Amino acid sequence: MKGLLGAFVFVGFSVASFSQQIIVHGKVKEAVTGKGVFSKIIYRSYPTGSLSETFNDSTFSFTIFGSSKYVVTAEASGYSKNTILVLPSEAENGEIVRDIELTSTGKTIRLNHLIFDSGRSTIKPESYMELDQLVAFMKVNPDIEIQLEGHTDNRGNAAKNFQLSQDRVEVVKKYLVKQGISKKRIQTKAFGGSQPITTEDSESARALNRRVEMRILKD
Repeated sequence: MKGLLGAFVFVGFSVASFSQQIIVHGKVKEAVTGKGVFSKIIYRSYPTGSLSETFNDSTFSFTIFGSSKYVVTAEASGYSKNTILVLPSEAENGEIVRDIELTSTGKTIRLNHLIFDSGRSTIKPESYMELDQLVAFMKVNPDIEIQLEGHTDNRGNAAKNFQLSQDRVEVVKKYLVKQGISKKRIQTKAFGGSQPITTEDSESARALNRRVEMRILKD
């Protein structure tokens, strides 16, 4: 779900398209230092999982064909695993560049692209790629249980902010359940404006404080 705290890792990769063949290249590195991280990386066709392969290195390369969706999961010692959804249709000029973000075990993951209407719990359409990626993460990692944590900025009425943060995480949970994820695997917790990332009084700082984060409770 920075969803977003602690040490971070990114897996970056690009997809170059040649006719119906797509070559995927990638690497694992720490976001802050850029140092390579030895990781286990699994790619599989989605949702069937009929095609898959595993890499154990700090770099990887594989070929996919056609317009099928794929998921790529990365995991490394000391970090929570994470999964991204690869859509060949995203290619621009024959290439897709994406990152996977891994956080230190026990830390929260900020859902950076989850956006709501101002002061409401209505999810904006541009958020659904992030949510569908979270669905894929839960489906290909069936033992994982999560907690969605809602935060607002600290302006205005504290009770209303708390309720807004609760409403937002419940809406996210409802979407995941609708997509086939068991509600028993999803807990929610609201914080309102009680846990700001920054106390700076600016619009950019307040925007940073308004967030939904995911905590992995069981993997």
